[in-house]
Amino acid sequence: MMKTITVKGVGNVSARPDYITISMTVESMDSDYEKAMDGAARRIENLKAAAVSVGYEKEALKTTSFNVETRYENVKDRQGNYKREFAGYACVYRLKLAFDFDSKHLATVISAITGSKADPELSIAFTVKNPAKVSEELLISAAQNARAKAEILCRASGVELGQLISIDYNWGELNIISRTSYEMEDCLMSPAAMGKCCAPEIEPDDIDVSDSAAFVWEIG
Repeated sequence: MMKTITVKGVGNVSARPDYITISMTVESMDSDYEKAMDGAARRIENLKAAAVSVGYEKEALKTTSFNVETRYENVKDRQGNYKREFAGYACVYRLKLAFDFDSKHLATVISAITGSKADPELSIAFTVKNPAKVSEELLISAAQNARAKAEILCRASGVELGQLISIDYNWGELNIISRTSYEMEDCLMSPAAMGKCCAPEIEPDDIDVSDSAAFVWEIG
């Protein structure tokens, strides 16, 4: 009967962020469907104009999702009972703009967006341009870690590490995003104050990711 050893290899990689993704949500709501759509369209055009003003093509602003929802609200009648009443149509666009990391340019882009009158909800993520490379380095690290553990266990047990029999790896999406948060509530103010809002230059924290796989070797 073949004797085997199973070892869990853990890979760890630290990557420096070199890419920025700005996610934007634009919502327009009105009791009239056409007005809700038109309101959202105008705000999207304002965002595209802002992107062009800082050197991008309109097509650089990518739509990640679009949906129209029928909204209702609970209204209390004279008898104190609540009933659902139609509140309007909500047209929701979600978009993103991604570019190479540059702290100064990020501040310029944010200034353009906040001054565009589109009034989007913003979320900024610091990530990497080539996540496949990080994933590859992570798997190499996990394999090396597993083999080192297996060799130590075999030496301690007086046996020899043989042929690799199998690898069990659960392919999943890695969250390759820096923990650094970029909040801008203090800048989202009146149009007159927009131009005076200075975004600081920052250096985001490195991205630490880990992954694991199970390796089975024959021993003798």
